[in-house]
Amino acid sequence: MSYFLAIETATQVCSVALFEGDKLLALKEEGGAYSHAEKLAVFIEDLFKQTGLSAKNLDAVAVSKGPGSYTGLRIGVSLAKGLCYGLNIPLLSIDTLKSMALGAAKTVQKEGLLCPMIDARRMEVYTALLDTDLSYIKPVEAVVVEAEFLKSELESKLVYIFGNGAEKCLSVLEHNNLTFLANELPSASKMGALAYEKYQNNDVEDVAYFEPFYLKEFIAIKGKKLV
Repeated sequence: MSYFLAIETATQVCSVALFEGDKLLALKEEGGAYSHAEKLAVFIEDLFKQTGLSAKNLDAVAVSKGPGSYTGLRIGVSLAKGLCYGLNIPLLSIDTLKSMALGAAKTVQKEGLLCPMIDARRMEVYTALLDTDLSYIKPVEAVVVEAEFLKSELESKLVYIFGNGAEKCLSVLEHNNLTFLANELPSASKMGALAYEKYQNNDVEDVAYFEPFYLKEFIAIKGKKLV
C-alpha cells in the first residue's frame, strides 16, 4: 500500500495528515493564528512518531495548492517540494476549495450546491461553486460578496457556504435556501481521496517548477510609521 503525507496551510489552519492509500492514519492540526513556519515541520515529526513511520516510507507528498494565504501557501509548498526533492518522490497538488467541498459533501443531508469561501480580507473571498459530485458549476475566483452574489442559484437550490470567509457573508446573503456550515474548514484530513486518485493516475507536478495557485498577486501592506 502507498503512504502519503498531506499538507494544508492555505489559511490560519496548520494541518498535516498521514494516509495509507485514502485511509487516514493520523492527523495533527491547529488553527487560530498563522503559525506554519514554526509548527509545520514539528507537526510532521509528531505524525511519524504516532504512526511509527518515517519520511522514507512516503510514496508521495500532497499539498494544498490554493487559493489562500500567500505566506501560508508558500511555506506549505516549499516544505512539500523539499521533501519530494530529497526523497525523490512525486508531488501531488490538491485544489484547496475542492478539498473543502469534499469534506462538506460528506456532511450535508440534502442535495445542494457547495460554496467554499476563503477569506481574502474585507468582503472579498476566494470561492467557487460545486455540486455534491465535486463538479464545478462556477470556477475558482476572487469575489466581493454583495447581495446579488448567488442570487440566481438560491432561487432554485439549496446552497451551503463554509470556510473562514463564509460567516462574514451571512448578513449579506440572507435567504431561506442558504445554509452555513460552521465547522467545515480546510484540513489535511480531507485531502486523502483526491491525493490517492491523483497518485493512481500519475497526475503529478514538476517539483522544480510548481508554484501555488495564488489567484491574486501578493500586495504587501505597509505598517504605520511610528512617531
